[in-house]
Amino acid sequence: MGVKEAVVARFREILEQRNMRPNELAYRSGVTPSTVYSMLDGRRREVTINLIKKLCDGLDMSLGAFFSAKVFDELEQEIK
Repeated sequence: MGVKEAVVARFREILEQRNMRPNELAYRSGVTPSTVYSMLDGRRREVTINLIKKLCDGLDMSLGAFFSAKVFDELEQEIK
């Protein structure tokens, strides 16, 4: 699993835990629904830290809390 996939998995996990739909996350974060759906789409290659921060703000969650999840601890080394 790559970093992008881990970020998506984490957002999906949080949305499920909070019984929240992507549209609600977009509204709370001040971004368009298409931005959230695009981020959740596996075909999009990159996700910026600025977008992650906005979404975390909408979830009333710090970046530290977002990234302190097992899915990030299990990522493989990027430099080979």
